[in-house]
Amino acid sequence: MKKIENENKIKEVVDKFLLFNLFLVILFSIYFIFAIFMQINGNYSFMLFFQKIWNPLIVPLITVLIISSLLNGLISWFQRQVLVSKEDIEN
Repeated sequence: MKKIENENKIKEVVDKFLLFNLFLVILFSIYFIFAIFMQINGNYSFMLFFQKIWNPLIVPLITVLIISSLLNGLISWFQRQVLVSKEDIEN
Protein backbone atom coordinates (compact mmCIF):
# COMPACT_ATOMS: atom_id res chain seq x y z
CA MET A 1 0.00 0.00 0.00
CA LYS A 2 2.84 2.39 0.78
CA LYS A 3 4.39 1.69 -2.62
CA ILE A 4 1.21 2.84 -4.38
CA GLU A 5 1.06 5.99 -2.21
CA ASN A 6 4.72 6.77 -2.97
CA GLU A 7 4.13 6.27 -6.70
CA ASN A 8 1.12 8.61 -6.56
CA LYS A 9 3.17 11.27 -4.74
CA ILE A 10 5.99 10.96 -7.28
CA LYS A 11 3.47 11.21 -10.12
CA GLU A 12 1.94 14.34 -8.57
CA VAL A 13 5.36 15.98 -8.20
CA VAL A 14 6.30 15.16 -11.81
CA ASP A 15 2.92 16.41 -13.06
CA LYS A 16 3.32 19.69 -11.16
CA PHE A 17 6.86 20.12 -12.50
CA LEU A 18 5.75 19.52 -16.09
CA LEU A 19 2.81 21.90 -15.69
CA PHE A 20 5.14 24.58 -14.31
CA ASN A 21 7.49 23.88 -17.22
CA LEU A 22 4.65 24.35 -19.71
CA PHE A 23 3.66 27.68 -18.18
CA LEU A 24 7.26 28.88 -18.29
CA VAL A 25 7.50 28.00 -21.99
CA ILE A 26 4.26 29.88 -22.66
CA LEU A 27 5.45 32.86 -20.61
CA PHE A 28 8.78 33.03 -22.46
CA SER A 29 6.93 32.74 -25.78
CA ILE A 30 4.82 35.77 -24.88
CA TYR A 31 7.96 37.61 -23.77
CA PHE A 32 9.61 36.75 -27.12
CA ILE A 33 6.69 38.24 -29.04
CA PHE A 34 6.88 41.33 -26.83
CA ALA A 35 10.65 41.56 -27.47
CA ILE A 36 10.07 41.38 -31.22
CA PHE A 37 7.61 44.29 -31.09
CA MET A 38 9.99 46.29 -28.94
CA GLN A 39 12.85 45.61 -31.34
CA ILE A 40 10.71 46.81 -34.24
CA ASN A 41 10.18 50.03 -32.30
CA GLY A 42 13.93 50.46 -31.76
CA ASN A 43 14.35 49.12 -28.21
CA TYR A 44 16.79 46.19 -28.42
CA SER A 45 17.27 45.55 -24.70
CA PHE A 46 14.42 43.02 -24.38
CA MET A 47 15.68 40.97 -27.31
CA LEU A 48 19.25 41.07 -25.99
CA PHE A 49 18.02 39.76 -22.64
CA PHE A 50 16.07 37.01 -24.41
CA GLN A 51 19.17 36.03 -26.39
CA LYS A 52 21.22 35.83 -23.18
CA ILE A 53 18.77 33.44 -21.50
CA TRP A 54 18.07 31.36 -24.63
CA ASN A 55 20.73 28.63 -24.25
CA PRO A 56 20.98 28.29 -20.48
CA LEU A 57 17.25 28.48 -19.68
CA ILE A 58 14.80 28.35 -22.56
CA VAL A 59 16.32 25.52 -24.61
CA PRO A 60 16.27 23.08 -21.64
CA LEU A 61 12.67 24.06 -20.86
CA ILE A 62 11.59 23.36 -24.43
CA THR A 63 13.60 20.12 -24.47
CA VAL A 64 11.92 18.85 -21.29
CA LEU A 65 8.51 19.77 -22.72
CA ILE A 66 9.10 17.92 -25.99
CA ILE A 67 10.65 14.84 -24.35
CA SER A 68 7.84 14.58 -21.80
CA SER A 69 5.25 14.85 -24.58
CA LEU A 70 6.96 12.11 -26.58
CA LEU A 71 7.27 9.86 -23.53
CA ASN A 72 3.62 10.41 -22.67
CA GLY A 73 2.62 9.43 -26.19
CA LEU A 74 4.83 6.34 -26.19
CA ILE A 75 3.60 5.21 -22.77
CA SER A 76 -0.06 5.63 -23.72
CA TRP A 77 0.53 3.79 -27.01
CA PHE A 78 2.27 0.96 -25.16
CA GLN A 79 -0.54 0.74 -22.60
CA ARG A 80 -3.13 0.50 -25.38
CA GLN A 81 -1.12 -2.26 -27.05
CA VAL A 82 -0.91 -4.19 -23.80
CA LEU A 83 -4.63 -3.77 -23.16
CA VAL A 84 -5.47 -4.97 -26.67
CA SER A 85 -3.22 -8.01 -26.28
CA LYS A 86 -4.77 -8.81 -22.86
CA GLU A 87 -8.27 -8.60 -24.36
CA ASP A 88 -7.19 -11.00 -27.14
CA ILE A 89 -5.83 -13.45 -24.59
CA GLU A 90 -8.97 -13.30 -22.42
CA ASN A 91 -11.31 -13.86 -25.37
